[in-house]
Amino acid sequence: MDTTAWLVVAAVAALITLVLAAVLLVRVFKARKLLVDSGIPLRSKALVWAAVIYTVSPVDLLPDPVYLDDIGFLLVALRSLHSAASAAGVRTGQRAEAPTDTPVEMKTL
Repeated sequence: MDTTAWLVVAAVAALITLVLAAVLLVRVFKARKLLVDSGIPLRSKALVWAAVIYTVSPVDLLPDPVYLDDIGFLLVALRSLHSAASAAGVRTGQRAEAPTDTPVEMKTL
């Protein structure tokens, strides 16, 4: 392969990595609410923080231009947090709405 083909392959790989990192960043910010919820075990919360620290640390299993290990650890931590929240009965990914089956009382002055 010539140099142009390698540059195209590298650009596509960098674009895919950038998209995955952006998706994970959005998921981490959405998971912030779950990290302060008291119904979720500390182990799941600590796993998320450990994955975030591993992602920003200079020590990696794979060299830094390859972010597959960082992305993998974040995915595992977020899935663990999501399953722990589901097991604890915390609603994830849905907006909290007021119950519609309870009657509303009108008070007069």
